[in-house]
Amino acid sequence: MQLGIIGLGKMGGNMRTRLRAAGHDVVGYDTDPGLSDAADLADLVSRLAAPRAVWVMVPSGDPTRQTVAALGDLLSEGDVVVDGGNSRFSDDAEHAAMLAAHGVGYVDVGVSGGVWGAENGYALMVGGEDAHVERLMPIFDSLKPPGEYGFVHAGGVGAGHYAKMVHNGIEYGLMQAYAEGYELLAASEFVTDVPAVFKSWREGTVVRSWLLDLLDRALDEDPNLDRIAGYAPDSGEGRWTVEESIRLAVPTPAIAASLYARFASRQDDSPTMKAVAALRNQFGGHAVKNRETPA
Repeated sequence: MQLGIIGLGKMGGNMRTRLRAAGHDVVGYDTDPGLSDAADLADLVSRLAAPRAVWVMVPSGDPTRQTVAALGDLLSEGDVVVDGGNSRFSDDAEHAAMLAAHGVGYVDVGVSGGVWGAENGYALMVGGEDAHVERLMPIFDSLKPPGEYGFVHAGGVGAGHYAKMVHNGIEYGLMQAYAEGYELLAASEFVTDVPAVFKSWREGTVVRSWLLDLLDRALDEDPNLDRIAGYAPDSGEGRWTVEESIRLAVPTPAIAASLYARFASRQDDSPTMKAVAALRNQFGGHAVKNRETPA
């Protein structure tokens, strides 16, 4: 099958590689001329035979919105656009309506797999009309891991990105639990080989997972994580998951706590902890460590 891909970064470029290895004709465009097969979006569209399929892998928000709008002007009735980036699910209806005005279909795909996807395959969470999804199945089948799992047509437009949002919210909670366990083990006077404990958990335990495997890999490279600063950004999906949990009155305490922990990681000198220390001093006379006081 022929496919255009816009955005050839870490994931988009690897997806192009995986699809070409599977025998698909992939034409890629990127703002980096060294990565791009086409000079611009118009050139990309001109290289595709109708009915066309174009996969967008650019940052969410305005970059995606602008790319979808540009494609609406360039594509023809019967073509279809896939947004495989991390767009907020609520953007999908707007994108679909924008393209529908030109007779162009729209499919949203939440993609998981990161830099390992080229080798292992990508988990795909898809939203859109049945006919559009069915048409793209040769692409989905080549991108997903071999076997029964790794693909779902989750529902109509927006369902794919919604499923990916919840997936990433769960990921936040899992990572936080592993990280807290790491800190507790490292602080203990009983455990002398923390990396070996995590390695032992990779088989036969109920906490085994790919994230655990990746933490084991990180500890192999840096047993005390000395080379890594204790700062963790958030890419948006965690916030959106918590916002949805509030809207639907669904309790998600673990996911919410993991998001707030990332916020805390960005504070060199936490105002919250300053207030806590001041209160403890006021009501109980507990000592306060001043900035100039050695640790």
